[in-house]
Amino acid sequence: MRKGILQTLKFIAFFAVGMLLLWFAFRNIDFSKLWAELKEADYSWLLLSVLFGLFAFISRARRWVLLVNPLGFKPSTRNAFYALMTGYLANLALPRIGEITRCVALGKKEKIPVDQLIGTVVIERTIDFLSLMTIMVILIFTSGEQISLFLKESILLPIQQKVSLVFGNIWILWVILFSLGIVTIFLMIRYKKKLRKIHFFSKIFDLARGIINGLKTITNLKRKWEFIFHTVFIWINYALMTWVVVFSLPSTSHLTFGNSIFILVIGGLAMSAPVQSGLGAFHYIVSRGLLIVNGIPVEDGLAYALLTHESQLIFVAIVGAISFFIIFRKEKSPDAPIFQPPNP
Repeated sequence: MRKGILQTLKFIAFFAVGMLLLWFAFRNIDFSKLWAELKEADYSWLLLSVLFGLFAFISRARRWVLLVNPLGFKPSTRNAFYALMTGYLANLALPRIGEITRCVALGKKEKIPVDQLIGTVVIERTIDFLSLMTIMVILIFTSGEQISLFLKESILLPIQQKVSLVFGNIWILWVILFSLGIVTIFLMIRYKKKLRKIHFFSKIFDLARGIINGLKTITNLKRKWEFIFHTVFIWINYALMTWVVVFSLPSTSHLTFGNSIFILVIGGLAMSAPVQSGLGAFHYIVSRGLLIVNGIPVEDGLAYALLTHESQLIFVAIVGAISFFIIFRKEKSPDAPIFQPPNP
């Protein structure tokens, strides 16, 4: 019961942060202009955006299977897709809980240890983060000073200022974090046997072992080129998914594919915020980014952000709910007796 209360409190806290970010995004907005923009939108482009999103999710499921194979298991891409979408559905409730949820879902369906699956998800997220950072660096060096200025002033500098406000200098924070990490690792290694007697620490050690085993799989991939292909294919579809929505609105229809890469980067950074599915953070950063870089009014930028974010959110909710039902439904035992009505 205590766990249920804690989860409820977490949901309320994250949702409250999301609502606060939404308030920041929509304050001082001319809602009549926003509503007029949404009424004029061509919603058929959203179907194409959702289709590109579906391609990315299927490709992501297949890439996950490639990471799981070296562990000695061969899950189907179909079940990996259902587990993946179930995880995205869980993220609508609590940020990042979807990573564990999809591992539990696939582990249950394919009889794979969850701790080893978590290791593969760590690899996947690490690769996604490095991919996003690579795209952002290329963008900064190739797309002019405006984009660089936006990323620095709207994202990097505020973070640095907040850290400096608390610790004085940012290097002090890094020294503290590094020192705590070293001390924690030393104590856990030094008292490993004693700590294993405690259930909580025993679970941590088992989880760490599973993660390490999962990380080793990257060196044992037999289909490395297919893995690289899916990584590239996923991000191409994300970019296309982002781009086609611009044609829904007259005010954004002039934006190019290159502009969509910028939106993809800042949107990806916003989606990493500790709120349900980037709620509020996505709307704020994307609308302000379009204003600063492309000169698009905030109301028009918010209309674009709403169409992009909410279309994908609805898609994830529907497909995630269907996937949850499929992957967690109880299958009939082949040995179960068939019911026969009694003879009259």
